Order: sequence, then C-alpha cells, then structure tokens
Amino acid sequence: MNKLLIVGTVAFDAIETPFGKTDKILGGAATYIGLSASFFNLQSAIVSVVGDDFPQEHLDLLTSKNIDISGIEIVKGGKTFFWSGLYHNDLNSRDTLVTELNVLADFQPKVPQNYKDADVVMLGNLHPLVQSSVLDQMEKKPKLVVLDTMNFWMDCALPELLDVIKRVDVITINDEEARQLSGEYSLVKAAAKIQDMGPKYVVIKKGEHGALLFHNREVFFAPALPLEEVFDPTGAGDTFAGGFSGFIAQSENISFGNMKNAIIYGSNLASFCVEKFGTERMETLSKTEVAIRLQQFKSLTQFDIEI
Repeated sequence: MNKLLIVGTVAFDAIETPFGKTDKILGGAATYIGLSASFFNLQSAIVSVVGDDFPQEHLDLLTSKNIDISGIEIVKGGKTFFWSGLYHNDLNSRDTLVTELNVLADFQPKVPQNYKDADVVMLGNLHPLVQSSVLDQMEKKPKLVVLDTMNFWMDCALPELLDVIKRVDVITINDEEARQLSGEYSLVKAAAKIQDMGPKYVVIKKGEHGALLFHNREVFFAPALPLEEVFDPTGAGDTFAGGFSGFIAQSENISFGNMKNAIIYGSNLASFCVEKFGTERMETLSKTEVAIRLQQFKSLTQFDIEI
C-alpha cells in the first residue's frame, strides 16, 4: 500500500455559528486531513503534538480509521493547541476569539522511520520552518509534496514561506491568499506567478464557489455541491486537502488529468464535513454515502452540447 505522511495540528476547537455553538471539541488540520484520507486504500500517519490533556478517545478514533499515530508527540504537563472562532451569518467570514499555541509553540516534528519514504507528503497549515524540517527528514524524495498555508504566514514569515514553497509540487490556498501571495487580483495571473515560485500545480479554493486547479496554461474548475444546510465550515479546506492528497496517493498518478479527479474527490468529502459541527460528520461517514454523492457531483457537471 502507498504511504501518505500528514503533518499539521491535532487540536481543540470551540466554534460558534448562526446554528449553534460547541465547547472544546476535536479539531486541527491534521485531524481533518487524516479522517478524509482514510477513505482511500493507503497507509497514513500523522505527525503532530498534543498535551497530556488530550483525551485517549480522540487518539482511539484516529487509530480506528487506520491512521498511524506514532508520530503524534504527547507532552507531559503540556496543554493542547486551542482555537476558538465565531462565524458570521454568511459563514464565509469569521472572527478568531482565542488562539492558544500551548505545546505547538515548541513543536519539533519527528517523522516516524517507516514514513521517511512516504509516496505523498501533505504539509498542513503550520509555520513554514516546521514544514521545511519535515521535508529535511525524508530519506527518499516523495512522488508528490502538497502544501497548505494561510495569510498569517505571509504576514509574519514570508521569507521562510517562500523557501518551502520552492520545494513543493502542489500548493493549496484560498482566493484571498492567492492574491496576497502573488500581488495579482486576477486568479489566472496569480496562479502563474505562484507557479514561478516553484509549485507545478496551484489549487485555489473558493469555498462555496468551488476550486480551481492550474498547471502551466491548463485550468480546471470544480464546483462545490449546493447543500441545503451548512452548519460549520471549520476544517472544510483541510478535508478537501485530505481527499485530494489521499486520492493521489492511492492512485499513484500525478498527471493533470488525474488531479482533476482528486479535486472532485476532495470537494466531495469537504461537502460532508460542513454538515455538522467539527469532525462529527466525518467520524460516521460511510463509503456508500461518499459514492452516492460522488455521482451527484458527476451529474452536476455533466452535459451534452452540440458544437
């Protein structure tokens, strides 16, 4: 089986949306990526850090999804990373209420020995120096390295971010971040500039408006599935990244044509994530449900036209 190495946060979130609020629940980029990637036939491992306040039941959940957790460091006496956010009525904008780095502040990732030859590396949203240190530990060049980042790192660690971007094959960011990173308003021009920085492929996420994939002069657009109800968008981008990287790792095909399929798989899984708070929907999701909705995606985008 092919190997997927996932690097990112395993954390606590407290979320408030127009539809309700939660106390501390399971969250973190690596958690969502791992749960999403677990729907594919591959071996996956998470590299992260938590405090000893992190419940065993959350670790057991990851293990039950066949995710290797030997790379999750548990710091005795430490507290787990915590984020709290308030979403506005349109669910596209939010206010961060609390960010407590806790054990994440001194995180030094340690890649498990049996994953230093991983086929695909998914670098979740973390400090660029942490992302680079993971690549430094790989004993074999991965077939594909995917990087997710955000505007925060563009503001406070741009030189380090540009260094790690040079080393990756795919970057996934949202439209606002693509414009900030490139200095271009047009997403086509933005993607071209970002490709010049190193990545062969640029994925620009547009939330409820789908996602764009750029490679050289080729462009692919995947819509988001129109949903009756969206409860909580937290983790949707990470779920998308997990579906994207998981599909690529399973299929061993890194062509532009296959990445189109990966974009659809990622969008499909992300559409489930937003239906309940936190990871709740992803924890109980079945492969049958995934297959049925994948058919809906196909119907949404398929048409015959005479030219």
